[in-house]
Amino acid sequence: MDTQKRKRGWFTLGIMGIVAVAVVASFLRCQIPGMSLPSDKISDNAKSDFQLMAEAWNSIHTHYVDQAAIKSRPLTYGAISGMVDALGDTGHSTFLSPQMIKDEAEFTAGEYKGIGAEVRMKAGHVVIVTPLDGSPAQKAGLHSGQVIIAVNGEDITGLSLFQVVKRISGPAGTKVTLKILDPGTRQIREVTLTRAAIKTNNITWHRLPGTHIVHLRIAGFSQGVTKDLKQALKTIKTNELKGLILDLRNNPGGLLNEAVSTASQFLSGGNVVLEKNVKGQITDISVEKGGLARHIPMVCLVNGGTASGAEIVAGALQDHRRAELVGTTTFGTGTVLENFPLSDGSALLLAVREWLTPDGHTIWHKGITPNAVISLPPAIFPVFPEEERNMTPQQLRDSKDAQLLKALYLIGKPIG
Repeated sequence: MDTQKRKRGWFTLGIMGIVAVAVVASFLRCQIPGMSLPSDKISDNAKSDFQLMAEAWNSIHTHYVDQAAIKSRPLTYGAISGMVDALGDTGHSTFLSPQMIKDEAEFTAGEYKGIGAEVRMKAGHVVIVTPLDGSPAQKAGLHSGQVIIAVNGEDITGLSLFQVVKRISGPAGTKVTLKILDPGTRQIREVTLTRAAIKTNNITWHRLPGTHIVHLRIAGFSQGVTKDLKQALKTIKTNELKGLILDLRNNPGGLLNEAVSTASQFLSGGNVVLEKNVKGQITDISVEKGGLARHIPMVCLVNGGTASGAEIVAGALQDHRRAELVGTTTFGTGTVLENFPLSDGSALLLAVREWLTPDGHTIWHKGITPNAVISLPPAIFPVFPEEERNMTPQQLRDSKDAQLLKALYLIGKPIG
């Protein structure tokens, strides 16, 4: 795997307020087979299938009663999305419109616009993986596992992720109303959110009240995260703190090189992750030298919103016995997608390789099971470092963040 391919491991798409996770190895500028190719380059089977598509296209344009509703580009995008969906690689391989690609660039730069909820298509439903830090979605109380069932009063059952995204998209400052189903409680509620332009702050940390333990949160792996992490670790070392809780809860991932460099700050050697190609061949991605926190006692927090690059970090820490994982099983994003550009600026993201943890465990569709499995009730949200700045030790004890309190117990430092 060359250097260029390693630069992007996955990305999160802003999509004007909704964020869809994907795992990206690179933006390779290669032409994919399609209708634009000369006829002698298309197999006989493909010619037959393209003929069927043309028949359907012509039937719609000739006979569909609402002629004003027929728009060629949405029909084309719908057909391409359908082809990718038919692979059965739900939530991984996907079709991206030009706007989605533009929004992805904003996220990897540490900025995004919209409601700021990472979503996936799962079992035919648009499911929230996690709200992003500081986003309208987070402020509205949306959380991992909830299902979006309507947008602005319109039932979205049966629509593709692309179609749902179009309905939720809109400029910063405008409003959108979502109907949300919580599978745990079966309760349905409507929430109106104001779309916003938000700059992410991916590294936050604070000494937990009444302890000598630092709580360090990584919210995502956009460009420059490792640089910020190193600066935080240098400051933590000068304060002579005795332990570290690394919080990867609700972290949707980011750039592969940033995830590898982050894991390397805590590991002394070996591999961070393995990649398996279609032939079953394994490529090692090794720990980078010079980690700044290779020996400090640590525990790592994860949950169902921990995805992609964050799962790479968590899997490496667990397999190297560097840190126990506390929380719930991670999301299960475990493929490397290559970007195959189309002629109008859209693209296909197709799974071409699979990620494995250093010990060879599969992440894809399975996720990573913590050493200590602890769930939080739907009404209880994780406590993050920014909230702890104004907390007393008693308030931390009373926070009901059982995952964080378990991590403190495992490090062996009671709240003073």
